Amino acid sequence: MTQALDFTRELVRQTGEILRGYFGRPAIASKKKEDRTLLTEADLAANEHITAAIRAAFPDDHVLSEEQDTSFPGDGRSTWVVDPLDGTTNFNQGVYYWGVSIARVEGGWPSLAGLYFPMLDELYAAQSGKGATLNSEPLRVPPDDGAGVAFFTADSRLHRRYRSEIRIKPRILGSAAYNLCAVARGLSVIGFESVPKIWDIAASWLVLVEAGGTCIALQDNLFPMIAGQNYAGYPIPILGAASPALAEKSRALISI
Repeated sequence: MTQALDFTRELVRQTGEILRGYFGRPAIASKKKEDRTLLTEADLAANEHITAAIRAAFPDDHVLSEEQDTSFPGDGRSTWVVDPLDGTTNFNQGVYYWGVSIARVEGGWPSLAGLYFPMLDELYAAQSGKGATLNSEPLRVPPDDGAGVAFFTADSRLHRRYRSEIRIKPRILGSAAYNLCAVARGLSVIGFESVPKIWDIAASWLVLVEAGGTCIALQDNLFPMIAGQNYAGYPIPILGAASPALAEKSRALISI
């Protein structure tokens, strides 16, 4: 497992450097997908690099990717859940909050994870039962009860879809993966996403949990993943927090 985690760390860093080469180009090709999200040539180049690397190193494993196969086989073999570029709109607009997210799923649950945000030079990694790291240093959620000066990170759809009575300063960062990592590192105490897909959050979920935080789904179950489910049409609202008590308290303050 350690070998697989080292592989994942190196792969997200390599892919981040590929993406950095596209970042800031004035005429990068892009288009809108059916779900109205943005797809760029950088997404595709990153996805190709990740998929080729995984298939070469782990030929018996499956790859589930936002830009490729979106259904979970659930046949007992390991599955890599990949978002080659989370925060594509930020990337396209020159905003620094974007990165690469990769998780390896075993038995329907993330077993290891790697995320890299190149413009911030932040590399997160985690292994089930072994803890989480930020730039190879142990990562633990700072204790915080939500009082005082703190941030509540959310997506731009929160106030269109939900009513929130959370009285913490809100921030929209534009990356679902980074929202949970931000809680793990203490940048925010709560992270909410209203329509994330499994590739947005599989890796950062593990980082947050292994760092001592908590993450709950508002509808259905996030894990274990469902055999045969096409995750392209399966968003799951989630709330990550620095503690279970803060998660439950915040959940009660968000309603449809």
